[in-house]
Amino acid sequence: MSWNEITVLVEKAKTGDREAYGELVVRFQNSVYAMALSRVRDPLEAQELAQDVFVHAMRKLPQLRDPRCFAGWLRRITARMAINRLTRKGPLFGADPEMLDAVQGHERSPVDALEVSEAVEQLKLGLAELKPLDRLTLEAFYIRGRSLKQMAREFEVPTGTIKRRLHVARQRLKDALEAIDPSLAERFAGLAGELASV
Repeated sequence: MSWNEITVLVEKAKTGDREAYGELVVRFQNSVYAMALSRVRDPLEAQELAQDVFVHAMRKLPQLRDPRCFAGWLRRITARMAINRLTRKGPLFGADPEMLDAVQGHERSPVDALEVSEAVEQLKLGLAELKPLDRLTLEAFYIRGRSLKQMAREFEVPTGTIKRRLHVARQRLKDALEAIDPSLAERFAGLAGELASV
């Protein structure tokens, strides 16, 4: 969709054309969601915020003077509403400092820390051996914690395709790790939980 088409849709939406506004939502929902997520750092909060942004923008659209500024105007609304949401929400939880002092921290022994550090470096080497799509798929799922549905939206493919890509990418990573060091794939399987927290 060209910027001229977006300008035409904005003009139509300003006159109350809901279908035109729906097209604008479809066109900008991914970028608004991405910006919301970068601000609030929670996928569900970001979805709610994105919906609120579009509802607010629909009500205020007649106030937009220049339709060519729609994208920037939408970004400003998203940023402002994210700030409002975060400041109204306040701290997510509170705890008595004495209670926090009583909680035991988990500390790795130097040997454990070295083993995890080595495994992380070898994992990076294994990831570097993969094709970009395999690497991006594994990073999205395991490092960035994306759900299958989120990944399907981001990669613009069906969820079944994401499942298949994960399966194939894991196998290729296992093969790459075994090529680096035959015992590495087995060691990595045992350290997978710890690596996720690094």
